[in-house]
Amino acid sequence: MDGPVKILTDSAVVINRIAQLLDEEKIPRIIRDNVESARLAGFGTSSNNVELYVNKSDVERAEMIIRTFTKK
Repeated sequence: MDGPVKILTDSAVVINRIAQLLDEEKIPRIIRDNVESARLAGFGTSSNNVELYVNKSDVERAEMIIRTFTKK
């Protein structure tokens, strides 16, 4: 099965930048913004509570992109 796998939880700024890099490499991704969901529901949450998911088959390529990004 090739379902989504969570590969990173961080701030919206970091997740959105990595998502852009994944898009450039044609790697499908899903962003789950728990901060925004909590805000809309009237609750508070940590600002580093945005999750990034990719398909299981893309995990290795996505992790390589994340490692390259975090080295900069």
